Amino acid sequence: MRWLTLYARSRQVPASLAAVVIGVVAVWALARDEGAGPGDPRLPVLVLATGAMAFSIGLGGQDLALDRTAAIRWVPRRTAHVLLAGAVVAAALLTVQTMGASMATTAFVVRDSAGLMGLVALGAALSGGQYAWTLPFAWLSFSFFAPPPTSAPMEVAMWMLLPPGTAAGTWTALVLTVVGSAAYAVAGPRR
Repeated sequence: MRWLTLYARSRQVPASLAAVVIGVVAVWALARDEGAGPGDPRLPVLVLATGAMAFSIGLGGQDLALDRTAAIRWVPRRTAHVLLAGAVVAAALLTVQTMGASMATTAFVVRDSAGLMGLVALGAALSGGQYAWTLPFAWLSFSFFAPPPTSAPMEVAMWMLLPPGTAAGTWTALVLTVVGSAAYAVAGPRR
């Protein structure tokens, strides 16, 4: 159990968790006066992306050379780290929604949380833990300012904001989750 505590501290999990909770509570305070049902998907996507970006800092260790020479298997730990971080981000938003402000459906939250954590993991594998947040930030920025999707490529580009039953959104999130998690688990963060 001690190794888990040390791992969590070395990956800055407490600080990331605090950032997720603060972000979710702030959005809950803003959204609780809105209507009873899910509406504009931008607010929950912003919460999920912020949570994924908060956890991205922990995808790179304090000393990459030390991580690479460790006598433990990193693949299962890295995979578990990405999947658990995505589950925590989704659970935080779903928990806040039980207190009255329904911003998105459960399927939407799970799909976007998984896809965004895969995107963060891909960012860590490509550019390192300190810059892992840039890939989801850029994609989120594009999604917020792009025109409504009218073609399949634009639906793929706008996957975060699509309704949960949309095939393009679901498949894009699934591919990002699998590819990002696998790339990070096998290769680790870039130096």
